[in-house]
Amino acid sequence: MKKWGIIGILSLFLVACSNEQEIGEEVEPVEDVVEDIVEEVIEEPVVLPYVAPFTGIRSEEELTQRPIIVTMNNHPLARPQSGIAQADIVYEMLAEGNVTRFLALYQSDIPDVIGPVRSARDYFVEVAKGLDAFYIAHGYSPDAQKMLNARVVDNINGMQYDGILFKRSKERKAPHNSYISNENILAGAEKVGASMEIHKVPSYSFYDSIEGAKIGNPVSTISIQYGSGASFENQYTYLPESGIYERKTGGVVTIDKESGEPVEIANVIFMEIPHKTIDNAGRQQLTLTDGGKAYLFQAGTMKEIEWENIDGMLIPMENGVPAKLVPGKSWISFVPTNTGLENMVNYLP
Repeated sequence: MKKWGIIGILSLFLVACSNEQEIGEEVEPVEDVVEDIVEEVIEEPVVLPYVAPFTGIRSEEELTQRPIIVTMNNHPLARPQSGIAQADIVYEMLAEGNVTRFLALYQSDIPDVIGPVRSARDYFVEVAKGLDAFYIAHGYSPDAQKMLNARVVDNINGMQYDGILFKRSKERKAPHNSYISNENILAGAEKVGASMEIHKVPSYSFYDSIEGAKIGNPVSTISIQYGSGASFENQYTYLPESGIYERKTGGVVTIDKESGEPVEIANVIFMEIPHKTIDNAGRQQLTLTDGGKAYLFQAGTMKEIEWENIDGMLIPMENGVPAKLVPGKSWISFVPTNTGLENMVNYLP
């Protein structure tokens, strides 16, 4: 009995000590591991609510400026021109003697200085009228003078406002030195009672981005020749890194005189239009009502399309609807039908 009692007491003592040791040991708490679940937030691109009517570029505010068209001198002695890089659209067409002139259209941005400004032709006035633009020129042909005097289109002319609204540059000789400022354009509109609010929106159609335009025959370089010399040989080269075309005349990059920046063109369009010489001075008559063949170059591609006169506006058309343009600035050249697109326009892949 005694032996059992000692063993029992010893066992109890050992168990008690063991329990005390376990109680005395520091027990590490077990933490619940909760994995953070991070949801990837994909931000939708912000689509600005308004589209510029002549460039297709979106903006936060609606552009209500009436389009302004300026006859711009393109004689070699008039280059580089001021304000050319800011034009939404430049129309290039023959005047006399295979010399071209520009109709520079401004709506989304009006430069501080524009020029040299040159004289009007009746078909210049027709283009301005079709766009319901405020038209600016310095001088006129007899037919254009009649149209301007009849107020076929709201306009101001340097023949009436030379030295008042139109200023002469000392850097160049007449007739290559007439310029007009943004401030004087608005002052001129007020003088003649012309509204500067847009009333007629063009029927242009635009892609959401340049990616949608990359369908067509690949073309990287385009050239067009007016006359026989290099002074009016124009070349357009596609720059894929920026998605725009660089323009050269006679091998010289077309830049803006004020900023030194090159023009950046998203769409190059050639429209085949009937031309007719009507006098000994070589003045032209253009038929702008019938429509015809056209070439469209954009995003490094080329399409054969057509153009139509829709409510006075010359609109590029594809399969019966306005051809989609890449958002940005456009250059539209008129090509005489008797020469033809195939003979005047050359392009390389």
